Amino acid sequence: MLTEQQVQAETAPRFTHKQVLEILAGLMLAMLTSMISTSVVGTALPTIVGTLGGQDQLAWVASATLLTMTASTPLWGKLSDLYGRKLMFQVSLLIFVFSSVAAGFSQDMGQLIVARAVQGIGAGGLAALPQIILGDVVEPRERGRYSGYIGAVFGVSTVAGPLLGGFIVDNMSWRWTFWICVPLAVVAFVVIQKVLKLPLVRRDTKVDWWGATFITGGTTALMLLLSFGGKEFDWNSGWTYGLGALSLALFGLAVVAERKAADPILPPHLFRNHTFVLTSVASLLVGAAMFGALMFLPQYLQIVKGMSPTGSGLMTLPMVLGLLVSSILVGRFVSKTGRWKIFPVVGMLLVAVGLFLLSRLHVDSSLVIVGVDIAVLGIGLGASMQILILAAQNAVTRADMASTTSGVSFFRSLGGAVGVAAFGAILSNRLTSELISLAKAAHLPLTGGAAPNLGSPAAIHQLPAPVLQVILEAFTRAIHTVFLVGVPIAVLAAVAVLAMKELPLRSAQAAPADPTAPPVPAEAN
Repeated sequence: MLTEQQVQAETAPRFTHKQVLEILAGLMLAMLTSMISTSVVGTALPTIVGTLGGQDQLAWVASATLLTMTASTPLWGKLSDLYGRKLMFQVSLLIFVFSSVAAGFSQDMGQLIVARAVQGIGAGGLAALPQIILGDVVEPRERGRYSGYIGAVFGVSTVAGPLLGGFIVDNMSWRWTFWICVPLAVVAFVVIQKVLKLPLVRRDTKVDWWGATFITGGTTALMLLLSFGGKEFDWNSGWTYGLGALSLALFGLAVVAERKAADPILPPHLFRNHTFVLTSVASLLVGAAMFGALMFLPQYLQIVKGMSPTGSGLMTLPMVLGLLVSSILVGRFVSKTGRWKIFPVVGMLLVAVGLFLLSRLHVDSSLVIVGVDIAVLGIGLGASMQILILAAQNAVTRADMASTTSGVSFFRSLGGAVGVAAFGAILSNRLTSELISLAKAAHLPLTGGAAPNLGSPAAIHQLPAPVLQVILEAFTRAIHTVFLVGVPIAVLAAVAVLAMKELPLRSAQAAPADPTAPPVPAEAN
């Protein structure tokens, strides 16, 4: 039996199809801003590192954003409960824009990493709030076809970002990779201001700052361990054990804080909901496999295949087309039939196949083969990502919509942060090892110290032929390991989805659909 407060929480404004499309257009513009910025940097990163130096800090340019995005994502969901979806969405957009401008003015890698960290705070809101807002305006049964369009945004940004990044690096300063999205963000802000009309319901409660602090601290300690382990200190060292223990302790304190908080960021009762737990696990694994693979693919194309940034951007087109088509088709099928479980299962298995195929690439592999491999990867991602969020939203009440959506997004971002850091460490360590081994076999004066100082792709391809061949082979072997590690991760994600119960998609919000979910306690509005 729902209380009066819960009934109010379950009462959602009704929108026409035209109104939903208008709102969705604003959300998609803002998401496009965030995602393009991320993919632009992925393409331009080799050139940026070649200009600013700091090859050993390369992973942190991406990891800093993923770290702060991960830590802030659940907080944005709670703030939107307190101060309104629209306001918090616009605030996150402004933070993202101002930090992007600052990143473009960076004079060294340290400044760039700090700007990217602030950028991640805004990206956390842009990652979670569109899904939360969509959950407010569209019921689960109809949400599939609209969430398919959000998945398509990921595909468009994945190809538009590298293409823009390649064009900018080839014809302009790399700094414009950060500035190019500012006009798009301004348009998104105006559209959201005009079309998004949601009732503002504020609750008399406090933000769970202790929980936010401990979650952030635990994630930071874990990132430091993964980023610097094997480089700045040995894996078998005091630093490794110290950071590992600190991370576990802070996450443990976060659990305690969430249990005691009056209005926790991640309500403990959600972790008694089997669907939420399994979608969170699957999302964490998806994030690790996806971000870990996509961040280092442009380096293979530019360093090993000798492609320009623009050319490497064009090579992502098969993946984007696969993601675009599968995301839209799956979304429409789910809305029509109400069946969803099969798609993330098959999708994650396709991701595993795609990563395995990528791990078989060689220095002289055909670009056609590369295109087919990444197309398989794209189809799998398109069939998986949005459906996991839909499944989690369908298993809870509207009162828990924001916490659930931001929670699943948090775990996907956490997986991405861990994946990039871990895969970056694997790539760096394997590259150094292979360079030493191959250089010794070829009787070349190349040492392990060459790995972090290879320079830009253009500089690498100007090296003498014997040295160049050693570097290309070493990098190819290193990237093999990165992609291969992603295969079992994707398979585990498929197993997590298989363990879920396929709950029918509701056409109206009601009590929790998951029979394992406990009743939601009444909260004052």
